[in-house]
Amino acid sequence: MNHLVVYNHPNPKSFCHAIKETVVETGQNLGHEVQVRDLYALNFDPVLAPEDFEAMQKGGCRSDVQDEQEAVTWANHITFIYPIWWTGLPARMKGYIDRVYSHGFAYAFGPKGQLEQKLKDKSAIIVNTNGMPFDVYTKNGMYDSLKQTSDTGIFAFCGVRVLDHIFFGGVPSVSDEVRKGYLETVRTRLPALFD
Repeated sequence: MNHLVVYNHPNPKSFCHAIKETVVETGQNLGHEVQVRDLYALNFDPVLAPEDFEAMQKGGCRSDVQDEQEAVTWANHITFIYPIWWTGLPARMKGYIDRVYSHGFAYAFGPKGQLEQKLKDKSAIIVNTNGMPFDVYTKNGMYDSLKQTSDTGIFAFCGVRVLDHIFFGGVPSVSDEVRKGYLETVRTRLPALFD
């Protein structure tokens, strides 16, 4: 299986980085060919610019977007790893979605306005960290809202099958033992999803 990991965090010592390393190791142990797209290491430009629209209108895209679309095309499965900031995707991840999952590549509209999902051959897992304790976001419905906006509003819209959406809450305040347990969750849940 071609397994693409799209990773977004500015701190190489972050817990998100530990999750990324665990996902890569777990995928490789499963026999996956794993490719990582680290949006900060790539210095991916998240700004959807007029030049992007001009390229789309001509049926193409800018070279940095083409590189990312080629990685998505290569993948059978995509794991997204990013923190939740202000109850949503960080700017660079949101800009990645805006620019890469564009009209004509990820979706289109047919002659009668019907949605054409271009990524039906892909599956995805989303792994998020956040500072708020897990039970707070569970009780106030925030995790459900996050799933609706990303799983349904972005990925399912393009035809991507979301296999799981894993949230790790209270990351800055929980103990090292809890964080180790979070990584163990990644090690055990990923293989079960690919059975």
